[in-house]
Amino acid sequence: MTAVQTDAAPAEPRTPPLLEVEDLSVVFRPTRRARPVHAVDGVDLMVGAGETVGLVGESGSGKTTLGQAVLGLVRPTAGTIRFDGMDITAADRSTRRELSRDLQVIFQNPYGSLSPTRTIEQTLVEPLLAHHSVSRAEARDRVADMLSRVGLPKDAMRRYPSEFSGGQRQRIAIARALMLSPRLVICDEPVSALDLSVQAQVLNLLSNLQRELDLSYLFVGHNLAVVRHMSHRIVVLYRGRVMESGPAEQVYGAAAHPYTQTLLAAAPVAHPEEQAQRRAARSTPTSAPAPPTGGDRCPFVTRCPYAIEACATVRPPLVPTPSGTLAACIRIGEIPAGPPVGSTTPASLTQTALPTFAPTER
Repeated sequence: MTAVQTDAAPAEPRTPPLLEVEDLSVVFRPTRRARPVHAVDGVDLMVGAGETVGLVGESGSGKTTLGQAVLGLVRPTAGTIRFDGMDITAADRSTRRELSRDLQVIFQNPYGSLSPTRTIEQTLVEPLLAHHSVSRAEARDRVADMLSRVGLPKDAMRRYPSEFSGGQRQRIAIARALMLSPRLVICDEPVSALDLSVQAQVLNLLSNLQRELDLSYLFVGHNLAVVRHMSHRIVVLYRGRVMESGPAEQVYGAAAHPYTQTLLAAAPVAHPEEQAQRRAARSTPTSAPAPPTGGDRCPFVTRCPYAIEACATVRPPLVPTPSGTLAACIRIGEIPAGPPVGSTTPASLTQTALPTFAPTER
């Protein structure tokens, strides 16, 4: 397997931020009688120029919805999104069209993100002809140059997506996203559909392109190891809320929030004894249903081994932790940092009067 390259990363975003998300909420109502679903619930986020911010969390945590809100694919219910100082929360179609020069996306599925009836040249030339006054010959030269940058031969232009492997298709998707020289790219789980060896190649490619082109990435993923390698900072989401955020090494190596610790402990490792310890540490999960999204409570309250009665009635703010991160927990300082692997929870910190909730309505 190809090794994933890593670089020393700045702990804080550059100023001013390229992307700034403030108190963002996205609420869906599946049916008129159903309880509203708070897919994104009061999220704050910043991405600096040349920086990668990782969004991590289990399925349904709001990662993709947050990215779609930034792209204008989902209308926010509340909050503000600013790009390079400009409020784009409710940008109209013409503004979004102009923004596409600077704001692009790489989708998760390389098989579904490319039209099977168009050659690679037709796919990559289209944004150039739509946004720039260039001749078709000049556009073709730019396509050839971009294909070379992503490690594909020039003759790939004349071929169709079905003639490429999954890793090659994702390279083509990356080339399409970079044709307009954007400043920020939303990477929506760009390697989760690929084999492990191909994942490493694509991650190295994204890192190299970031250095060459001074790109910023909002990197969405559920694989903590991948997000750690790619990110300067990590934001951990659960049920639409930020549980913890901070420099990647601190979040990964000294997690302060119980949910982050649980997420880390759930990741498999190659060492049999350590994996057995991790399995034992999570062998007694709670069977209580998760509370409805939204509301003045911690969303992790029914699963947290440290939950107390106040956790069911107080919405915890993000507060600084001893490890240098920000975590949304009212018991920060009492809970030991780091993933609870093979260790027992101190008796003084165990759950007391664990609250229960009715199953979430659908």
